[in-house]
Amino acid sequence: MTRLFLFLIAFVPASAMAEAFDRPIPQAQSATAEFWFLMASLMLVAALGAVGWLIKIR
Repeated sequence: MTRLFLFLIAFVPASAMAEAFDRPIPQAQSATAEFWFLMASLMLVAALGAVGWLIKIR
């Protein structure tokens, strides 16, 4: 039991050290990505409108 305790004290903190955080560099969106984002946004608005219309006629 004592050996396990000594092992944990000696080796676990060294392996638990975190390296420095490197901030991610934002990348520009492509025209294709912007097109599909526009399409998804329009479909979301249409779906919300359809749900509102279905609730209203009930």
